[in-house]
Amino acid sequence: MSHFSTLRTKITDAEILKASLRDLGIGVSTGAEVRGYNGQLVRADIVATLEGEYDLGWSQKSDGSFDLIADLWGVAKKHNQTELINSINQKYAVNKTLAEVKQRGLQNANVKLVLQK
Repeated sequence: MSHFSTLRTKITDAEILKASLRDLGIGVSTGAEVRGYNGQLVRADIVATLEGEYDLGWSQKSDGSFDLIADLWGVAKKHNQTELINSINQKYAVNKTLAEVKQRGLQNANVKLVLQK
């Protein structure tokens, strides 16, 4: 019986996701295995190697978005999974926004991001 869950995300840019994970000090692999309960493995396009025996993974769907794949019970043994996933999503959103601003030729613009809970 698999313990892996698949969650839909709004993540669409693999490079920004990888950079965001690195910014948070999380190890990143591509085309790797996500570690789960009792040694179970699931292949993912991007894998965040976490402290402990469990990882987070993202697999790209046909529409270009990524699904999050993880044994959330296992991740929760060492991490506050909600805070971890929220911090990844927030860092991704900031990096994606900054990339969009640069792409539009606004390198010298002042950008103020306001994060609200």
